[in-house]
Amino acid sequence: MSDRQLPAKTALRDQVLAGRRRRPLLALGEGARATAEHLLATPEVRRAATVAAYVSIGTEPGTSFLLDALAAAGKRVLLPRLLPDGDLDWGTWRGEGSLAPARMGLLEPIDSLGVDAVATADAVLVPGLAVSPTGMRLGRGGGSYDRALARAVGTWTCVLLADEEVGLDVPSEPHDRAVLAAATPSGITRFRVSRPRRGPA
Repeated sequence: MSDRQLPAKTALRDQVLAGRRRRPLLALGEGARATAEHLLATPEVRRAATVAAYVSIGTEPGTSFLLDALAAAGKRVLLPRLLPDGDLDWGTWRGEGSLAPARMGLLEPIDSLGVDAVATADAVLVPGLAVSPTGMRLGRGGGSYDRALARAVGTWTCVLLADEEVGLDVPSEPHDRAVLAAATPSGITRFRVSRPRRGPA
């Protein structure tokens, strides 16, 4: 399900990653806190008993403050574990001690709940590089989160980005999954996305 060879996506990824490398560390930290505060104020996250999120790396919008705040609010927090086939297993966030180093510089939970655990989340927060005006998300190209989002049918889904990464022309393929919102330091942007419903029609 990898799309790393699609030229239009590769060019956009390169453009966004170059912009992230130029962003000052102070701006990253301030942006991460502002983004977390906007997310915590949304009705979807406030009402959620379980939130699927992730541990940010490198120049991604930071999630450390967000994870701590979710836990402090009494939320059950699920974090991904990258499997050899590129799919995502999920484990539980219980603070820094519940994480272990993994391949590709990732930090992952030490427990394993299975790939379908994401379907138990009431809100799913995902990484990305850009999002279109219709909620089409650009990821790193491995398809891991598209598979996870396919299991989170009917769930509120939100990508964490910088302000300038929202509203871009994102090329899409049949396997790509749109998100319902984007969270940035400036606030929450919601998209009109036709989403499948749980269960029979």
